[in-house]
Amino acid sequence: MISYQHSLAFNGFAIVPFLYTAAEIQAILSCISQADSSRETFRKTSDLFAIRQFLKEVPEVLPLLLNDRFKSLLQQAIGHNCFVVKSIYFDKPAASNWYVSYHQDLTISVNQKAALPGFGPWTVKTNQFAVQPPLPYLENITTLRIHLDDTTAANGALKVIPGSHAKGIYRPETINRDTETEVHCEVPAGGAMLMKPLLLHSSGRTTNQRQRRVLHIEFASMQLPDPLAWSEKLSL
Repeated sequence: MISYQHSLAFNGFAIVPFLYTAAEIQAILSCISQADSSRETFRKTSDLFAIRQFLKEVPEVLPLLLNDRFKSLLQQAIGHNCFVVKSIYFDKPAASNWYVSYHQDLTISVNQKAALPGFGPWTVKTNQFAVQPPLPYLENITTLRIHLDDTTAANGALKVIPGSHAKGIYRPETINRDTETEVHCEVPAGGAMLMKPLLLHSSGRTTNQRQRRVLHIEFASMQLPDPLAWSEKLSL
């Protein structure tokens, strides 16, 4: 786990090759397939299926996620005092052919809108308040991306700029291609990727017609100033 911590701090990401067995992945997928997809937090189109506030909407999946390997990774690589602040399930179908350009994850989900120094701009998505907070809150967050399918460069594995998370708010157009390298983060089914939200990342088009399903869970340990609260706060 020490190597994961070092890679996360130095590069902004770390690949965890084995977190769940094939049988555990099938149990997780079966649980997701039984969820009521008629709710407004479920988004389904021809090229994307997503569930926002995933752990709230599908709480039955929690006992399946919380195996000993998950708990050990959480405690040793992220910290004993962390809690969930956001969770999303993504399903990029085999026929999907869209890409996401380089960006940082700069917003958090909160319970209400409030005029506080350093918080803004604000947006509302599916009755959910989102805001860009002061930099220390973003630096405190760690994302765990659990891969439910083999993910390679051919079906949209993330591309990242190692070390870019340490440069604060960093515009993609300022990437120095002479000194900064692009890395494909390929992850096997049952594996995971740890990453910092300030890490510049992108996702390419699918070229091998293979599905890519990912659970995206964000963790933090900082409390928000009153009257704000994390809208999805969950202690595990």
